[in-house]
Amino acid sequence: MELKYKIDMKNILPLILVLCFFTNCSKDDIESKNYDYYYPTEEAVLNTENIPGSTEAFDPKGIAVSNEKLYVVNGNVLEIFNAVTFAHIKTIKEYVKGTTTIPLTSLTSVAVDNGRIYVGSTESRLFVFDEITNAGISTVGNGQWWKTFVHVFGVVVKDGLIFVKEKEKFIKVFETSQITETSDWDLQPIAKLNTLNGYTEVYSMDVYGGSLVVAGRDAKSYLYYNIANIKANAAASLTTPIEPEKTQFLDIKPIAVSFSKDWAVTSENVGSASYLRLYPKEDFIKQNYKAVVNASDILGQNPFGTIVGTAQLNDVIFLSDNTNKKIRIIKLNKAVIAEQNN
Repeated sequence: MELKYKIDMKNILPLILVLCFFTNCSKDDIESKNYDYYYPTEEAVLNTENIPGSTEAFDPKGIAVSNEKLYVVNGNVLEIFNAVTFAHIKTIKEYVKGTTTIPLTSLTSVAVDNGRIYVGSTESRLFVFDEITNAGISTVGNGQWWKTFVHVFGVVVKDGLIFVKEKEKFIKVFETSQITETSDWDLQPIAKLNTLNGYTEVYSMDVYGGSLVVAGRDAKSYLYYNIANIKANAAASLTTPIEPEKTQFLDIKPIAVSFSKDWAVTSENVGSASYLRLYPKEDFIKQNYKAVVNASDILGQNPFGTIVGTAQLNDVIFLSDNTNKKIRIIKLNKAVIAEQNN
């Protein structure tokens, strides 16, 4: 099913004003039905200038929000910001556990769940930190691509499961209980998933409504994996990885997806244009794609580059704009439009 969008953000505000003018009539004479209209405005940006002492180029990839903190994968480090004030809190450059120190390099992705931070690297490692102390808990993989992981290009953790996107078209599934202070680095996955297409791109995915949802940029579709089905067919999937359910697009390439309280917050590329699109998540999980926000820029200015990660806290949306080398902080606004019937 191909999706078509015809309304540009730069044309919509004048329309709102005109509608509001013509609908300013007496409630006694006219019955009205209200519609909510959502539109984004830019609040701030984060880049190298927001990191005290940083001299490295800003290279944002995966992002996550947890307990009012924003976690940003930035090249070879993990940056932590206050997600409310946007102030920089900390830069994590190394995994440290006891006498073991491993420099972080070639990072791609981050997830935070149940007191742990999970950081993926194309150096074929998944680092696990304590969310409060940032001390190292364990590593999965030892940096050799022919061992545990063939690199790591995405990670999400939810409800006791860890989903790790590898090179090419596979996701390995682990249980969080497999990772402890004393667990071995060469853990065996409990299941494997097939993303149909893929190579060395950063992948975004999230979990909602009993399904893992992957922004299948190479498959030109969102990929849905029922978690109950993964568990029921885990053993067999190690031989024949589980394939997803999907609705095929023609020109749309989903790049990022995350779920907030109300929305599936996505980024999609169409040709050379990059879009922020918000879908009601209850519709989205049923593969009904009717975006309530469809923006390639902010009110006609500052077009988006490729957004490789999304996250939301309250009415603030964080976008990892890798093309423009910044985190764009967007406020989601709501206007009420009244449709009047004489």
